[in-house]
Amino acid sequence: MPVWCCRCSLAAHFRSYSDTETEGEIFNSLVQYFGDNLGQKVKAMPLVEETSLLEDSSVTLPVVVIGNGPSGICLSYMLSGYRPYLSSEAIHPNTILHSKLEEARHLSIVDQDLEYLSEGLEGRSSNPVAVLFDTLLHPDADFGYDYPSVLHWKLEQHHYIPHLVLGKGPPGGAWHNMEGSMLTISFGNWMELPGLKFKDWVSSKRRWITSSSAYLRYLKYLTFPSRRVYIMNNLKRNLKGDRVMPEEIARYYKHYVKVMGLQKNFRENTYITSVSRLYRDQVDNDGQGRNISTQHLQIEKSKFAKRNWEIRGYQRLGDGSHIPFCLFAENVALATGTLDSPGRLEIEGEDFPFVFHSMPEFGAAVSKGKLRGKVDPVLIVGSGLTAADAVLCAYNNNVPVIHVFRRRVTDPDLIFKQLPKKLYPEYHKVYHMMCTQSYSSDSNLSSGYTSFPEHHVLAFKSDMKCILQSISGLKKIFKLSAAVVLIGSHPNLSFLKEQGCYLGHNSSLPITCKGNPVEIDAYTYECVKEANLFALGPLVGDNFVRFLKGGALGVTRCLAIRQKKKKHLFVERGGGDGIV
Repeated sequence: MPVWCCRCSLAAHFRSYSDTETEGEIFNSLVQYFGDNLGQKVKAMPLVEETSLLEDSSVTLPVVVIGNGPSGICLSYMLSGYRPYLSSEAIHPNTILHSKLEEARHLSIVDQDLEYLSEGLEGRSSNPVAVLFDTLLHPDADFGYDYPSVLHWKLEQHHYIPHLVLGKGPPGGAWHNMEGSMLTISFGNWMELPGLKFKDWVSSKRRWITSSSAYLRYLKYLTFPSRRVYIMNNLKRNLKGDRVMPEEIARYYKHYVKVMGLQKNFRENTYITSVSRLYRDQVDNDGQGRNISTQHLQIEKSKFAKRNWEIRGYQRLGDGSHIPFCLFAENVALATGTLDSPGRLEIEGEDFPFVFHSMPEFGAAVSKGKLRGKVDPVLIVGSGLTAADAVLCAYNNNVPVIHVFRRRVTDPDLIFKQLPKKLYPEYHKVYHMMCTQSYSSDSNLSSGYTSFPEHHVLAFKSDMKCILQSISGLKKIFKLSAAVVLIGSHPNLSFLKEQGCYLGHNSSLPITCKGNPVEIDAYTYECVKEANLFALGPLVGDNFVRFLKGGALGVTRCLAIRQKKKKHLFVERGGGDGIV
C-alpha cells in the first residue's frame, strides 16, 4: 500500500518561504495546508499504516475529535470557522442578556466572555455555556415559545482550526442505530444544528409523502402492522415539524456534514484502541522515537519534545479487513456519547440468549416474529423512556409484558412527570398502565401488561424463568418468552487509562451521564484532571441535542484563545520556533 510521508510533504511546502514573509502569511498558509492539502490526501487514502505514520509523521494535528454524533459535528462546524453573531434585527426576550449582547455586537459569541453572558441564566442543563447557547438559539423554549434564534452565522476561514473527526459509522453517530418506529423526545427544531433549519430540510424531503401512492409504497416497507398504524397516527403532526423519527434525524446529520462542507474533516469506520500522552526524544540517533519516563523528562527537559496525544486505532474496510493507524494531536475532544455499553444488572443468568440489552435487539426480534404467538410474557426492566419504548413495541404487537422497575410510581423523578401529556401521549399511556395495572397477590398477571413497581430481578434461569424480589423481600417466579434490560448505558472509554474513570467527579466509579459525568471546566469544557483533553455532550451530562451544542462553543472559544497565544509566541520568536 502506498505511503504518504507527512514529514517530506510538510518540509517541501515550507522550504520555499523567504525570511521576509510575515507571520500572518505563514500562518494562513499553514491553515490552508492543513485544511486543503492534508484533507485531500487523507481523503484519498483515509488513514495510512500505523508503522509508516509513527516513523514518518512530524505533523501534530491541533485537534482530533472522537465521536461523530451531533456533538462532534457541531464542534467541527465551529472549528471550521463558522462564527455566531447577534443578528442586526434580533431582540432577545431576556432584556438583561440582550443588553450584554449589545455591548459587544461587533464581536462573535466565540470572542466574548461566556461567563459574563451566562451569569443569571437558568435552564435544564447544569453547564452554564450549554444554557447560554440554547437560550440564544431557542429563546424561552422552555416556556413554550417558538422564537427564532437571535444569531446569524458567518464563515470566517481565517478562524479554521485543522481537525479530524473519527467515528465508527456515518456522521450522526448513535442516531443511525436507534429504533425507527418511535418518535424523538425533542421537537425537530431542537434537534437541528446551526446553519441548517431542520424544518426547511425536512419539508423538502417530505414533499413526496403528500402523494398517496408514494405514501402507500412507503408503508409497504415498514416491518410490522403496529408500526404502520403508529406512524399513520403521527404523520400529520410530524409534517408540522414537531417530534420526528430517529431515522430522519440521522439522515439530517449526515446531510448536514455534506452541505456544510465538513466532509474533509470526517473519517468513518474508525475504531479507537488507545489515547495516551507520549514523550519522544528530539535527538534520535536511529531515526526512531522512544518513550521517555516522566522522571527522565524532568531531568533533561530541553532534550525532549512532548507529543501531546497519541491516538491509535484501526479503520475497517468494506471487505472486513482492518488498517491500523496512529495520529498525533495537541488536543483531543471526547464526543463519544454514552450508548456504547448498555447497563447490566450483573446478576445470574444475564448472558442467556433470551436476555436482550438494547432496544434495537428487541425490536429486531419482534419484527422477525420470534415472539409472536408466545403465551409467556416478555420481561422489561427499567423506568426510563427506552423501557417505555420497549413496552409500546411489545404491547402494540400483542406480546404480553411484565414491567419491572425499582422506583415508586409516585416518584417525582420519573421522566414521565416531566413530559406534557398533549405532546407525549404514548409515554403517558405507558405511565398510566404503570400506575393502574400493577401486580397484586390477589390477582394474576393481566393478559396484556402488568407492572411491578419497587421490584428488582434476582436471577434468570436456563429454563427461561426469572426470579423477582419486592422491596419487602417477597420473591416471585415467572416463565418468560424473553427479557429486555433497559437501565441506561455507559460510554466506552476503554481507550483511556483506567477506562476514563479518573476523569469523573468520582474517580472510583464508571463515567455515566447522570451519576458520574466527566468533570470539566464550566466554560472551556476542558477536563479538570487532564489538560488538553475536552469532553462534551452526554459525557458531561448533556443528553439533549439542544444543550450539547454549548460544548462546541466552549471548546472552540478555548482553542481559539490558545491559537491566538501561539500566533503571538510565533511573532516573538521571529518565526523560528513557532511551527510544530
